[in-house]
Amino acid sequence: MAILENEFLKVTINAIGAELTSIINKETQNEHLWQADPAVWGRHAPNLFPVVGGLINNELLVDGAVFKMERHGFARNMEFILLESDEEHAVFSLPSSEKTIHLYPYKFDFQVLYTLIENALRITYKLISHDKKDIFFSVGGHPAFKVPFNPGENYEDYYLEFETEQKLTAHRLSPEGFFTGETSPIPSPGNRVYLTRDLFEQDALVFKDLTSREISIKSDKHSESVSVEFPHFNYLGIWAKKPGDFVCIEPWLGCADTVGKHADISRKEDIQRLKPGHVFEAAYFISI
Repeated sequence: MAILENEFLKVTINAIGAELTSIINKETQNEHLWQADPAVWGRHAPNLFPVVGGLINNELLVDGAVFKMERHGFARNMEFILLESDEEHAVFSLPSSEKTIHLYPYKFDFQVLYTLIENALRITYKLISHDKKDIFFSVGGHPAFKVPFNPGENYEDYYLEFETEQKLTAHRLSPEGFFTGETSPIPSPGNRVYLTRDLFEQDALVFKDLTSREISIKSDKHSESVSVEFPHFNYLGIWAKKPGDFVCIEPWLGCADTVGKHADISRKEDIQRLKPGHVFEAAYFISI
């Protein structure tokens, strides 16, 4: 475990999954992460690697071989090594091993770096190749933010404010979590999507063509807000599970399979490719 703290924020990270478990606004003493009620959804902010979303038959296809892989990959359930830590910075590492090779046939070091920068937390995903062949992968964040922020407020008092104005179109998922090829418009008056308990009745809202690279959780009842900035990520998922008091804002590089399209990892939608000896980095930011 690592605890990071400055004058604005106090952050806690668990070595299992290198998972962020707490973000406290020191001015208000509000906890802004969902506290993982197992009766609803027992996670806080899992890190998704080496896949994002579900695979048909829970099978990852690599060069003609089949590997069993659960939704969102294995990293979120594995214990990371804490490589370094100080008051405002921590580096967690998950190196490939005999266990991972049986799940995912590449040699790598997957790292998650956390850095406090005033009232913001930067989360950086770093993949170091130790392989002699190209590594294909997906990566993403899945932080769940506590809504409402304060006692006595309602979930419906809050809305998501998008950075830019555009017509929002969500790509729909089947009950099994695969893209169906269908889309639906999402009302967004004044760049806002208002939170309701029924907004995620048909699973996550997945956006593949956003012009926005920042989304904020706000309320007209007070000025406190939570913003997620994702300059390096192509896709975004937004999700919640009734009756949980949270909403997830999920930056992704990669996504679930599409119904009827079970492709080799090298041909998966939005797949990332890392050459031998190279290093990949992508970051997103949570600010309070």
